[in-house]
Amino acid sequence: MARSPSGMPAVRLLQSLPAILSVAAALAVWEIYVRLSGISALVLPAPSRVADQIVVNRDLLWANTLPTLQATLTGFAFSLTVAFVLSLLIDFMPRLRRALFPVFVISQTLPLVAIAPLVVLWFGFGLTPKILLVALVTFFPMLVALVDGYDSTEPEIEALLGSMGASRLSIFRRARFPSAMPYFFAGLRISITYAVVAAIFAEYVGARAGLGIVILNAKNSFRPDLMLAAVVISSVLTLALFGATALLQWFVLRWRHAGTSP
Repeated sequence: MARSPSGMPAVRLLQSLPAILSVAAALAVWEIYVRLSGISALVLPAPSRVADQIVVNRDLLWANTLPTLQATLTGFAFSLTVAFVLSLLIDFMPRLRRALFPVFVISQTLPLVAIAPLVVLWFGFGLTPKILLVALVTFFPMLVALVDGYDSTEPEIEALLGSMGASRLSIFRRARFPSAMPYFFAGLRISITYAVVAAIFAEYVGARAGLGIVILNAKNSFRPDLMLAAVVISSVLTLALFGATALLQWFVLRWRHAGTSP
């Protein structure tokens, strides 16, 4: 019996219920431990205290979330564009794969903690270094996913299109690109989780505003509760972006689920 695509988000929500309950249980244990042990809030604040800081400092957190979100989305859009263009070049000119892939792999071995200060030193404390760092961290998973997705195309389909007189561009548009979509969205979900972390780290190294600055100032002021409040906001932001990519995947590839059985 076929399952309607319209039920997929609800199914995903039900599938997430065990994880939600696990997180709630962990927070409850954390809260009970802090209250019973009498540990100082300067060492380990309770979840309730962290939640209180989110409410009390909501204006501060919101004002600094916007720059982080801007850096994340701008850098990710730039990263996505670069990854897609490079994947096209590599697919249409296979020799470029042997020439460029080692360079891309080396770029991923560079420690962010060493590169970030240099990027800030070269490009200042504005938006540019954050965009570059986000792009550096996120473009490679999407590039690999796209290239592997193109290669997953069934040779029989390409041969059939070729026998019908389809050009190389037409074969790519009708067969290779659609075949790469599931791979692409897998890489997209991986990359978006790295994007927020990269943006915050870039702010931590040097910026005028952002959640990274809140975390840095809270650390210097011995405010672990405010630090954790900023971390919670960054986690929520990451989960929201991850959920948005999953929803986008469902809308774009919903035809794949139209004929599946429950």
